[in-house]
Amino acid sequence: MIMATSSMSASKLDLEKLEYTVHKFSSYSPNYHPCNIQEDKPEDQASRWSSDSNNPPQFLMLKLSKFAVLHTIKFGKYEKTHVCNLKKFKVYGGLEEDHMLELLEAGLKNDSKPETFFLRHKVGGKPFACRYLKIVPIQSWGSSFNFTVWYVELSGNTDWHDVKDGIHWLSKHRENETVRFCMKFLRQMNYTAAFDSLKQESNILLEHPALSELFDIVSSGEYLKTEQFMDSAVQNGMLNSYISKLDYKPSWKSINTDRPRPGMRGGHQMCLDSYSDTIFLLGGWDGHHDLSDFWSYHVSSNTWTNLSTDTKADGGPSARSCHKVCVDPERRQIFVLGRYLDIQFRTAGSLKSDFYVYNIESNEWMKITDDTSSMGGPKLIFDHQMCIDVKKRIIYVFGGRVLQPAPISGEVSTHQEPVYSGLYSYHVSTNTWLLISTEHDTLIRSRVGHSMLFHPIYRKLYVFAGQRNKDYLNDFFSYDVDSGVVEQISEGFSRDCANLPAAGFTHRATIDSDLDEIYVLSGLSKDKDKRDDQVQNSFWVYYIQQNKWVCVYKSEVPNVQYWNKTQTLEPCPRFAHQVVYDSLRKVHYLFGGNPGMSCLPKLRLDDFWKLTLLRPSNPQLIRQCKILIRKYKFKELSYTNMLEAMIYLQSSLYEVIDHTHPVESLEFAKLPTVMFETNTCRKHQSLNHEIYLHRTKLFDELASFFPESMTQPRASLFDIVPL
Repeated sequence: MIMATSSMSASKLDLEKLEYTVHKFSSYSPNYHPCNIQEDKPEDQASRWSSDSNNPPQFLMLKLSKFAVLHTIKFGKYEKTHVCNLKKFKVYGGLEEDHMLELLEAGLKNDSKPETFFLRHKVGGKPFACRYLKIVPIQSWGSSFNFTVWYVELSGNTDWHDVKDGIHWLSKHRENETVRFCMKFLRQMNYTAAFDSLKQESNILLEHPALSELFDIVSSGEYLKTEQFMDSAVQNGMLNSYISKLDYKPSWKSINTDRPRPGMRGGHQMCLDSYSDTIFLLGGWDGHHDLSDFWSYHVSSNTWTNLSTDTKADGGPSARSCHKVCVDPERRQIFVLGRYLDIQFRTAGSLKSDFYVYNIESNEWMKITDDTSSMGGPKLIFDHQMCIDVKKRIIYVFGGRVLQPAPISGEVSTHQEPVYSGLYSYHVSTNTWLLISTEHDTLIRSRVGHSMLFHPIYRKLYVFAGQRNKDYLNDFFSYDVDSGVVEQISEGFSRDCANLPAAGFTHRATIDSDLDEIYVLSGLSKDKDKRDDQVQNSFWVYYIQQNKWVCVYKSEVPNVQYWNKTQTLEPCPRFAHQVVYDSLRKVHYLFGGNPGMSCLPKLRLDDFWKLTLLRPSNPQLIRQCKILIRKYKFKELSYTNMLEAMIYLQSSLYEVIDHTHPVESLEFAKLPTVMFETNTCRKHQSLNHEIYLHRTKLFDELASFFPESMTQPRASLFDIVPL
């Protein structure tokens, strides 16, 4: 059974339905009063709140009958789809109506099914108590229509022990933060006596003692000691959290190996056995024929080994392409399922879905079954996806196109509508198949050429992109294999496309469950502004915890330009390629594929690449800190001694600049103008005060490298003073 939810998977909580009143609202249309949301009447079109405008800010503010820790909000709907349903909204909560915290940002599906969302209900690890709740519509399904809310139901915990703890903690937290804001302001203004008095009286720390030490060093103008402090902080790992939040930079390296090595191909399959540090490659299409060779690549020795020139002769699968493999590294087994057949070869006997397993230790093949469909599994499919839950020894197979028999000789040939396969699970230990969802399921939409990954910790399948009929997809959803919950992470609307990998076919995806990251290398994509399919190079990272996509790089250089180069720094665009990921070394490997060149339609590739995603190393971050610190010292010298400033610029600052880097070199060339700017400023302000403010600004920039839990408040009292 499949259940739908629009937020995190459901959990069993001892919650109660909460009573509330409509406290305030922005506006309402005649007959659609806000109080209507307190009754659930899906058959009554008038039982709703409707704003009198679709221009923000529109809102509903609810007041709970008693203080509570809110856990969920449920939205009821009309019995039919409606253009006024909320496509996007936010929910805020708090003890006071003027001080609220964002608890949820989400959107409703435009259907008739009620949706329940989990609200943020803890702050600082403590229960967050509310008395007021504010619903803020942002977008309706009909872009020019007013906002509508049909029904709202709240649930949470009103146990006074929990609520009181939450209220007490929040009150104390706000008091402490207010004092810290004041302390920051007093120190910024160099009101030393007032700062020391408040610190002693309140006994509250403004920041981690290490940051207080750094402030003393910086404010004293000891720039060399500041560099030494930052060097030590980097080496001690105090800036690791900063590094982890920086975007990756791709580093491709072409892997050259001696013969023998696999030849040109696309539609092949690869998997990586982390136990033996080995990549396995099976079959594919060389532009003329399906292949039945089987190779292994040993990473440490950089050598290919031909394990079999004909796997069928060795008791394994026949020549094939568009099949799928997955590896069980603990039991050293590789499973193989599916293949593509040209229509002239689709006889009744050839459309059986054979299923094989390869034993890595013994170098032996075994046929599990001649036809998985006879066991309740999928029919013969191609361009599907397959991955394994190693812990429970369950293989999941989703999507793919079902091969249909060729028309009988003499019959009028008619266009066959494509048939897609659903979601299946295969239990290795019992040799049994289970159909989880059919191809017609609307929550798990069947497709071909998609990506599917298994997260062993969250126990979820992640599915992205693919093709169904003539539609290229870029929706993104997860399926909880234990609870059956489907979460629609992104529906792939056009407004979101700039922040997602392009809708496409044969994207290649990998997952790092330790880092909570998904990686996607694009394949054949559809450009809505052009008629032809596009083969583009782009690599994306999806951060699961932050629910955020980041494009690491994108290159739209035509393939013909790659061929005209004697040496390239990255692989040319392609599809039908294969990518595997070594989660221990954090390295991707890519082999072969179809470059999609219309002038050479049978051309396939045999290049082999390694991709490493890099963030700044410790030496690079130390150099970045030194550049920042020395720029500040140069500017301070410009206040007092322009000749000394120029000498410092040409020596100490010059030596830490990468003069081969265009941006760094240009910024360095502009630095002499700083001397004239500072010379003008000092005529109008106290020099000592100007220097102090200059040094505190440097401290603020250096503090941004440290975790927020260690630093003074990021915001300032200046930010909350109304103009």
